[in-house]
Amino acid sequence: MALRWTSKAHADLVRLYEFLAPVNTATAVRTVRHLVAGAKRIPAHPRLGIQMPEFAPREVRKVLVADYEIRYELTANDVFILRIFHTREDR
Repeated sequence: MALRWTSKAHADLVRLYEFLAPVNTATAVRTVRHLVAGAKRIPAHPRLGIQMPEFAPREVRKVLVADYEIRYELTANDVFILRIFHTREDR
């Protein structure tokens, strides 16, 4: 399966970096790298995440990477990273 990022997921990474960077740039960089690495592991075991039935019939799932939730959608050939949130964020 190929890993693909939506524009919203890219924007989430930028938003999270910009939130963390003023306090600690190294932490911001480390966090974004950790999230990208976590997302890259999803295609190896795409059904490991928790299914989100509210998105049915689409197969949308979520996994936790540290304190962050990565939402992704499975299609026949691809994994689409949809959104990334801190678990304490209002959504």
